Amino acid sequence: QVQMVESGGGSVQAGASLRLSCTVSGHTFGTYAMGWFRQALGKEREFVAAIGWDGTVTKYADSVKGRFTISRDNAKSTLYLQMNSPKPDDTAVYYCAARTRRAVLLFVDPNEYDYWGQGTQVTVSS
Repeated sequence: QVQMVESGGGSVQAGASLRLSCTVSGHTFGTYAMGWFRQALGKEREFVAAIGWDGTVTKYADSVKGRFTISRDNAKSTLYLQMNSPKPDDTAVYYCAARTRRAVLLFVDPNEYDYWGQGTQVTVSS
């Protein structure tokens, strides 16, 4: 059973930086793809970024491209999301997700992921 715990959320002003972490246990972390999703109040969960098992391949939503960076440290079983220049529109609960089924592609559909963290709130004020 995979267990995932996010941390690093909080309240920041627009333009400040924030780094989210997701620590994973219960599975061989370095063998599967990971992703970040977010869900704003009253909206559907949406894709933010994804990364392949070895960190060499990444994918981003257009809304965060150039501002956010996804990375992973397989030795620490930890996934990261560096959020630079956040905007009020980035306010949401952020979730990390794991896809343990093997695939060549990185997926943006949340239904393609098998395990989820509990989420961490990020609030960006103007």
